[in-house]
Amino acid sequence: MASSLVDSARHFQRTHRFGKWIVPGVLLAIFIGYPYYFELPGISSITLDALGLKLDIVFVMAVYVMLALGLNIVVGYAGLLDLGYVAFYALGAYTVGWFASDRFSGANVHFGSTAPSTLPGIHLNFWLVILMGGAIAAIAGVIIGWPTLRLRGDYLAIVTLGFGEIIPDVFRNADALPVPDGFQSTPPFIDFTEVNFTDGVRGIRLLDRPGFGSPGAAIGLPERFTSIDLKPWYFAILALGLLVVLANLRLRQSKMGRAWVAVREDEIAASAMGIPLMRTKLWAYGIGAVFGGFAGAIYGSFIGSIFPTSFFFNISVLILCMVIVGGMGNVYGVVLGAIVLEYLNLAGLDKIGERLNQGLDAVGVSSTIEVPKYKFLFFGVLLVVMMLFRPEGLIPSARRKAEFEEGAGEAVLYDVAR
Repeated sequence: MASSLVDSARHFQRTHRFGKWIVPGVLLAIFIGYPYYFELPGISSITLDALGLKLDIVFVMAVYVMLALGLNIVVGYAGLLDLGYVAFYALGAYTVGWFASDRFSGANVHFGSTAPSTLPGIHLNFWLVILMGGAIAAIAGVIIGWPTLRLRGDYLAIVTLGFGEIIPDVFRNADALPVPDGFQSTPPFIDFTEVNFTDGVRGIRLLDRPGFGSPGAAIGLPERFTSIDLKPWYFAILALGLLVVLANLRLRQSKMGRAWVAVREDEIAASAMGIPLMRTKLWAYGIGAVFGGFAGAIYGSFIGSIFPTSFFFNISVLILCMVIVGGMGNVYGVVLGAIVLEYLNLAGLDKIGERLNQGLDAVGVSSTIEVPKYKFLFFGVLLVVMMLFRPEGLIPSARRKAEFEEGAGEAVLYDVAR
């Protein structure tokens, strides 16, 4: 009888382990096949006509999924309120502008790039540039986090808000930075007296596109991504997004992830248990910045040009709303929140406005309501509704859900006692 119980327990474990991967597997299959749905008339009428989910919109949605997952490490895991996350997004994008364009025309460096060899500037392999974007963003996160992460709550939020506002201004004015003579050099280094870093408000244009070159083309991979065929872009961001999701899941279950949660719950208790607060916070801030740098790098190459006005404070607020609405600390909840809010931001409100105006025309009302004009009002109302009726988020983590249920139970007991 004991052996039968053991066999039943093992069968249950195998079934539970298999069932846990059914939903992610089905979703992955749907995402992989999505670019080919356009060829099916019945499905394309829903994805394109009804929902407006073109590949370029889906690509941007995936970029914001990566950004939300990066901020989830800082806010959801470690409990550090960051209002300047857009700065890491901008740093990743400008990394492509520095190392995969003709911005520094005085240099002629080519390494594994798809750009023509005669094109001046620094042109490194795009997949290497993505890693560099993450590294530069992480270094910036450590630099800003080292003196500021000793702050807590609102003070930390104000400092990160300032950081998010300063970085775009630096890029806006970095076309005329005063560089001392001691930092000027001759080739192979850059002569800072003849070039600028960002070209100011004019931005950096003609960024290199990713690709796999001639060796990749020989095995069926695209030699160079184009703006005509967006399928390679989609699969590239899908692969990168999956890596970010897996990294988030592994980090949450790691020793560092448990330390982040401990710091989020109670810094004093975590410190008493031997957790180094500053080092733990810096790891969260730096790793979260890495994913922001990745997202900025691939997005910058996708749009082909970078401008400092593209990285404003509203982006940080939107990403924070994605984390809150989805469920702080839960990877799948954050992914869902990012997909829902960014879809509404890009296409959903437009489609809602179209249907609303069609309904008004049908009943004989000639006025037109421009729903997208009120998107920030809509997001604000949505956030208030979420705080009132589901403050833990759409798919909360088990710990956060238990915290809210415990708080609701205590409130009921308090009311009964009164």
